[in-house]
Amino acid sequence: MVTAVERTLIIVKPDGVQRGLISEILSRFERRGFKIAGMKMIHLNRTLAETHYAVHRGKFFYEELVDYITTSPVVVAVLEGPNAIDVVRAMLGKTRPNEAAPGTIRGDFALEGLRNLMHASDSPETSSSEITLYFKEHELFTYEREIDRWVLA
Repeated sequence: MVTAVERTLIIVKPDGVQRGLISEILSRFERRGFKIAGMKMIHLNRTLAETHYAVHRGKFFYEELVDYITTSPVVVAVLEGPNAIDVVRAMLGKTRPNEAAPGTIRGDFALEGLRNLMHASDSPETSSSEITLYFKEHELFTYEREIDRWVLA
């Protein structure tokens, strides 16, 4: 049975950009077999950050989260592949870096709190709304790669 291909949004957060980990992080996803359907570096303004984190509005960490994500450019990307949402989140590791397993991105590179390097969509509905928030349709690409026949069933 062929697994449905999904798209998911990832964000390399300010600490990942400032620490020079963009290529290390993205290469893990590419080596796993994910296709990059769109990617760009942006500097989130407060309005965009508040929209992105609206689900957390009213929580004790909301203001700190919005302030943090707007401090530096970030890299936003759309990854495509089978079970992309669940697999990408597993590759990131637990949200709290001190709980993330070695071998995960957070387990290998993050230490504490909000400095957890990455964001990834957590459901198909969230993925769809987040992708639309950061990308126009013409900024996303569908293409075939020769390696897909070796990665996908």
